[in-house]
Amino acid sequence: MPKKLLIALAAVVALVAVAGLVLGNHFRVERRVSIKADVARVHELCGELKNWPKWAPWQESDPSIVVTLGETTTGVGAHQSWKGDGDAGELTFTKCDPATGIQYDMWFINGEKRSPSISMMNYRPLADGVEVSWVIEGEIDLPILGAYLALAFDSMVGPMFEQGLAKLKSACEKG
Repeated sequence: MPKKLLIALAAVVALVAVAGLVLGNHFRVERRVSIKADVARVHELCGELKNWPKWAPWQESDPSIVVTLGETTTGVGAHQSWKGDGDAGELTFTKCDPATGIQYDMWFINGEKRSPSISMMNYRPLADGVEVSWVIEGEIDLPILGAYLALAFDSMVGPMFEQGLAKLKSACEKG
């Protein structure tokens, strides 16, 4: 009986490993919100890093996070870094268009390892406001395990995006 159990266990481990190799490690998370405000108000909060504390959800999830702003806080090249008990990273704006949105390169930092991703907030005009979509995508560079983490990324990051977009909506609609 133990020999059959070991063979079954080896088969399960092999299946998990093969699935991890086949699934791929790319992730993409996207959430949207409709905001009853003009695009200039949305961009005032999204396109200026000094205004991110008014809506970004990160510090609520980890109060230990300390954000350091770069010399430039708006426009292409705007930069910030952060460090918390369990998290560190940085981002740099690569696009900052008041009509269509922002895009930024982001790196999560764990020791010497830097994991890149691309994030964006796109604005789409609506009859009574603007739709904002918040997207992050990238790859998790871990053999086998990366595929499973990529599958779980939406459930890990999606709720935070929803929280941030709800706060953005509230901040924009208040005035």
